[in-house]
Amino acid sequence: MRFIQLYHRDWDHHDNIVNYMRLCSGICDKPSAALVQDLKQRGMLDDTLIIWGGEFGRTPMVQFKGSAPGRDHHIRGFSMFLAGGGVKGGVTHGGTDELGYRAVDDPVHVRDLHATMLHTLGIDHSRLRYRHQGLDMRLTGVEPARVVREILV
Repeated sequence: MRFIQLYHRDWDHHDNIVNYMRLCSGICDKPSAALVQDLKQRGMLDDTLIIWGGEFGRTPMVQFKGSAPGRDHHIRGFSMFLAGGGVKGGVTHGGTDELGYRAVDDPVHVRDLHATMLHTLGIDHSRLRYRHQGLDMRLTGVEPARVVREILV
């Protein structure tokens, strides 16, 4: 298996979010769409899982840290997109409350996302274990994880 990571390191907008989002979206949106289209045209999208996200979500309320408003880190509501690799196209899964503060409709925990990613690679997350400090550990953690089958083809 090959893995490629592409990243833009400057999405941490605690201030001046309007300008920074315009700039970063302009840099990332078209190349991200082009990647999906190119893989599809070449017949490679079915075998390639694309995961687009960040390290955390953002609060729905304004944060004033600098001269213009921004948004702080947030763990209760988060958006990502997945494409190819056995994931259904054009599907939205989950949703937040009316303020965008908390995931309320079909929330997906990070361990469930990891279980789903491993599943698309043909790996059973419940059987994949490694020894660490005398314990059998799983990549999805010690609490139960589930494959999010609703988003899979």
